[in-house]
Amino acid sequence: MGTQQLLFIILGVILLGIAIAAGITMFNAQVASFNRDSIISDLNELAAHAYAFRGMLRSMGGGQGDYSTYSIPTVMATNGNATYTILNASVNSLIIQAVSAQDPSNTVQVLIGADGKLQNWTYAGDFQ
Repeated sequence: MGTQQLLFIILGVILLGIAIAAGITMFNAQVASFNRDSIISDLNELAAHAYAFRGMLRSMGGGQGDYSTYSIPTVMATNGNATYTILNASVNSLIIQAVSAQDPSNTVQVLIGADGKLQNWTYAGDFQ
């Protein structure tokens, strides 16, 4: 009877270890997913800001139909989710890259079109 009890204890410890490992893996995947969603939310906010800039007259500090002079405000350039930089700005489009604050290998690039909408997503790292 002692050998059987010892075998059940060992089996229980192994199963508990597997359950803990699976839980940690699921938690990490959820954290990456939450970070990606937060970055997408920030990119939507940046797109709205850039589009408002594009629609404003130059005399009022805007782009007058042009993204090429847009720069991300310092307050919006970095937060707890990511660091945001402009990769390319032209008259009708703007490409912004977000590098995750949690894991710099996780990035999102997005094209903001003339209509202010996010297009052509590119994910790298755990965000794929």
